[in-house]
Amino acid sequence: MIKSVLKGMVIGIANIVPGVSGGTMMVAMGIYDKLIHCITHLFSEFKKSVLFLLPIAVGMLVAIGASSFGLTWLFDNYPIQTNMLFVGLILGGLPAVLKKVKGQKIRAGHMVAGILFFALVVVFAAMGETSGNDADLTFSLVNVIILFAVGIVASATMVIPGVSGSMVLMLMGFYYPVINAIKDFFTALKDFNMTGILSGCAVLIPFGLGVVAGIFGIAKLVEIIFARFPLYAYWAIIGLIVSSPIAIIIMGAFPEITLVSVLTGAVALAAGFVVALKLGE
Repeated sequence: MIKSVLKGMVIGIANIVPGVSGGTMMVAMGIYDKLIHCITHLFSEFKKSVLFLLPIAVGMLVAIGASSFGLTWLFDNYPIQTNMLFVGLILGGLPAVLKKVKGQKIRAGHMVAGILFFALVVVFAAMGETSGNDADLTFSLVNVIILFAVGIVASATMVIPGVSGSMVLMLMGFYYPVINAIKDFFTALKDFNMTGILSGCAVLIPFGLGVVAGIFGIAKLVEIIFARFPLYAYWAIIGLIVSSPIAIIIMGAFPEITLVSVLTGAVALAAGFVVALKLGE
């Protein structure tokens, strides 16, 4: 149970960080296949699926709530170490995926899938972030519909390994408005500020419903792909995992590099790699 909560926290934090893929972290934690299965079979295998998904969901919610306060501070004060930690977490999931294709004949189509999805992530990262702060979240019927649609898009990209849902939100101009809405909601909840709580619900409920709808929709598609084209899917994921650290470096804001920052960054990378390996066991 505790291990599942910790996995959920790692995935939740990854979904907050632009350039880091929550789907990739699911692979790194060794739960991607099972998580997709539990989502698509939630009602036919209700008890089994809920027991698996609930602690992960709790961990994600806790991490997202906490990250909306503390993650910006870490990136502002320790950008190299924080980015390297996520690089380590991502690369720590690579051995588990390589085992899936070990001993299998490599076809040209497999390599094309890996290269194509590698290029996809790098191109997305190279597009650069927008201010991520353009969206108007004033309560209205139109904005409710927009938030629901944005939630669908964000969640779909969060589930796909190698694609950063937060980066997509940033490109759409919704990243900081949604993060600030989460932060303001938890602050209002702590202070029992009903006006702030209701204001947060007006943003987070339609966005959250869109996230749920998107996850169910994309999970079914992913399940079909893995059932029919498993090796192509795994090689695509390998391409996505290998490219994700490059995306983090491209999108990261790094200050002047010093010997201390390099050494501590290397320690953070190694720590992330080990954590991913252990949680993926």
